[in-house]
Amino acid sequence: MFGNIIDIQDNVVVLENLKKEAETNLLNFHIVFSENDRLIVGEIIAINTETIKVLLLGEIKNNEFTPGVIKKPSFKTPARLIYKSELEMFLGSQDIGNKANLLIGKSTTYDGYYVSAKVNELLASHFSIVGNTGAGKSCGVASILQNIFYHNDEAMPTNAHIVLFDAYGEYNKAFANMNSLPNLRFKNYTTKVNFGDSDIIRIPAYFLDVDDLALLLNCTDSAQLPIIEQALKLVYIFTSEDEKTMEYKNDIIAKSLQDILASGKTPTQIRDQIVAVLAKYNTDTLNLDTIISQPGYNRTIRQCLNIDAQGKMNSVGLVIDFLQTFSKVDLEKIDTAVDFTYTLDDLYYALEFALIGEGILSSEAIFEKANQLKVRLHAIINSDSKAFFEFDQKIGKEEYIKRLFTANDGMPAQLINLNFSFIDERFAKVLTKIFARLFFNFTTSLKVRASFPIHIIIEEAHRYVQNDNDINLLGYNIFDRIAKEGRKYGVIMGLITQRPCELSTTSLSQCSNFIVFRMFHPADIEIIASISSNVSQDTLERIKTLRPGTAMAFGTAFKVPLIIKLELPNPMPESTNVDIENVWY
Repeated sequence: MFGNIIDIQDNVVVLENLKKEAETNLLNFHIVFSENDRLIVGEIIAINTETIKVLLLGEIKNNEFTPGVIKKPSFKTPARLIYKSELEMFLGSQDIGNKANLLIGKSTTYDGYYVSAKVNELLASHFSIVGNTGAGKSCGVASILQNIFYHNDEAMPTNAHIVLFDAYGEYNKAFANMNSLPNLRFKNYTTKVNFGDSDIIRIPAYFLDVDDLALLLNCTDSAQLPIIEQALKLVYIFTSEDEKTMEYKNDIIAKSLQDILASGKTPTQIRDQIVAVLAKYNTDTLNLDTIISQPGYNRTIRQCLNIDAQGKMNSVGLVIDFLQTFSKVDLEKIDTAVDFTYTLDDLYYALEFALIGEGILSSEAIFEKANQLKVRLHAIINSDSKAFFEFDQKIGKEEYIKRLFTANDGMPAQLINLNFSFIDERFAKVLTKIFARLFFNFTTSLKVRASFPIHIIIEEAHRYVQNDNDINLLGYNIFDRIAKEGRKYGVIMGLITQRPCELSTTSLSQCSNFIVFRMFHPADIEIIASISSNVSQDTLERIKTLRPGTAMAFGTAFKVPLIIKLELPNPMPESTNVDIENVWY
């Protein structure tokens, strides 16, 4: 039925239709233009009784398919339907039991053919799975992950480390069967406090550095970062009990009291403020009852603060002289990177003192920004969220991560699910960033690069991976940093979203592979079009009419754009639509 080439328009070849019949069942079939040293492969994108339009996709040379066509076929080049032996070059290997091949689904064009991808080509780079709600994303994610663990006859991926950030708590049941397989384990973590079936997500408070705390406390101004940094130095001092630490405490308290004495406030205000500080922050050698000795009598600091009938504090000079006897400590030389532990309560105590110690009370503008940190930390401490940062033992970050990937029976867990459905979106976003930073910093510190690969799969990624204020506040966005640098260290992101136009443009641009389910919104379609150089407009239009569970796949792991029917996972995730008929009636 294929006649001569009658026109070539960019990458579209127009053939004469010899049969004079519009055989629509040939749409999306592939044809080959045979030349001496190469085969040019194209896809039928339109057909009528007169012509057949073919989109050129790539070339076969030396039994290997390469995307892209360097030289168009000549007008005399004959065309034929692709042979079955050639299909595997771009549908992927049909040996889906081999560890190198990952089953994705079945071809919607060629009956009985699987679509697979090389594991390294798909999972060694960032990827994205997108589509409208109800299009089959959650089932698609579960199906692909189940295929990783269930469809491998050659070997088990026992050294996998996959973290699923589960926004709706959908995936727990989908992977429960993993625990019945030899050497494979699935572990579910929850954000529901006092939930008996799963371990609570916990990350030690002492893992949190300045950047983590800036996110946790919802900082909006970079001027708040030095306050957090100061608080971390103080919490290091205040949680230690050695002799040098006592000197630090005394000096910090003394400096704060001297600032109050030099503030120019009324004697009553000075007295009240000093009493308030020493009532909360004191040591055995510096407190309200500390005795200041003078020839002939002894007085406590409290007594030296007494105000006489004329409204004067006559003994304040004694207090000033006494405070100046304490050694001066340079907080800038304190290394908060040393191994020490603290709780959120310890941090709150230190943060309060950081506000006082820096003289912030004398500046209303600075005090307002600083006090926001204190209020937000206080709110966390007095909520269920505090439990997520409580850890009953001292542990290093490397040991913590390895324990995170350990099932309750002591076996390594290859897939862990972090269920964020019981916390609000903002807090879930913070935890996602904290874990992402933890994983990235861990992998970059390994002596053998990429020896402990971690896959971060983020459901509802448009909620968390955004063009937000992090770049202005911290100087970077952790997801963008992982997108640009993580691959070489073995930190791979999988972004699952229904709104790709709301994702961070940097993170999305670094994805090498895409599985696209049905989508309608023009802005989202435009995003897909901008990142898919070898996908025709006609193919993009098909995205709008894809059936649930059917997706278009393209990228480095797929030689040509393919429409794939993904099999339903077994067990299913809890992501099905509400059954209105049964609920209502």
